[in-house]
Amino acid sequence: MGLHANWSYPTTIKFGAGRLSELAEHCKATGMAKPLLVTDRGLASLPIAAQALDILDAAGLGRAMFSEVDPNPTEANMNAGLEVYRAGGHDGVVAFGGGSALDLGKMIALMVDQPVSVWELEDVGDWWTRANPATIAPIIAVPTTAGTGSEVGRAGVLTDSATHRKKIIFHPRLMPAVTICDPILTIGMPGFITAGTGMDALAHCLEAYCSPHYHPMSQGIALEGMRLVLENLPRAHAKPDDMEARAHMMAAAAMGAVAFQKGLGAIHSLSHPLGAVYNTHHGTTNAVVMPMVLAFNRPAIENRIARAASYLDIAGGFDGFVAQIMELRAALSIPANLSAMGVEASQLDELTEMALLDPSCGGNPIEMTRENTRALFEACL
Repeated sequence: MGLHANWSYPTTIKFGAGRLSELAEHCKATGMAKPLLVTDRGLASLPIAAQALDILDAAGLGRAMFSEVDPNPTEANMNAGLEVYRAGGHDGVVAFGGGSALDLGKMIALMVDQPVSVWELEDVGDWWTRANPATIAPIIAVPTTAGTGSEVGRAGVLTDSATHRKKIIFHPRLMPAVTICDPILTIGMPGFITAGTGMDALAHCLEAYCSPHYHPMSQGIALEGMRLVLENLPRAHAKPDDMEARAHMMAAAAMGAVAFQKGLGAIHSLSHPLGAVYNTHHGTTNAVVMPMVLAFNRPAIENRIARAASYLDIAGGFDGFVAQIMELRAALSIPANLSAMGVEASQLDELTEMALLDPSCGGNPIEMTRENTRALFEACL
């Protein structure tokens, strides 16, 4: 197949089927003697988690696991993980799973011994300089979904359980030292998770591509990432053991997270509060609001999307591109609108305020105001 490579951008990436077998050697190379494997409840009981623990155990690194991770992880999950980490005398984190487990693993590594609270390290200005970098534990990331791209990111999303706000916590040292991208790990994903995580990767690439900020490197990565998703997500969803499609989706997920350094937009600023309040799946929520946000941004992005459509071999410019998105949503059984996900009109005022506080707003091609954001939520119902 040839989809087997070692990359050094944006971190050390070991890409290819079967590369989970290298986990222990990479732990040792980063100085870990007693790693804590952080995963979510659903994965904890699956054979792939046992396989990862077996690999660590066979190399004399123990088989410690923490799995009290919610789909939208909170500081309570983080504090529980920190207790286990400290009590076990661990010296590094293997973040293993989808975006929730990867993000929470990174938060545990960050907060082992900090002089400030996690909320004081939100991605605002240079707040990250408040942290003591010397105490951040080494991280190895092993994604088991192809969506968030957290495995190549310097941030994690944490939900404040008091305010139901999702906050992005940032530090340059949160970039995993080594990322193992093994597409075999994604084969067991349920269909709706393949769909939702894949649409998350598409949303990252699409919003980065549309963002008005100047970042030509991210722009190119976003465009090719969109191509990989559009060509391979339907294949991976229809035939879960299609290893080539799974590998391309895993690459696209990492590309999306690299691309969104250029910015995100209204898809994410709507999706984050919906996930925090209704606990909806993040990628699926992105997929639901995607066509409405494209329509909302049309005056600013029509020509840019037409250029993308040309590269992606989609006829019909902007309208052809949107039609392709609608076709993809239908093939993946994505809910038609937010009402179908249980969202109620009575909460739109609260959701609008939360969306406007979300940092993704700043990358939207059209400025988001209280009026147009509420109208956009209404269009999504």
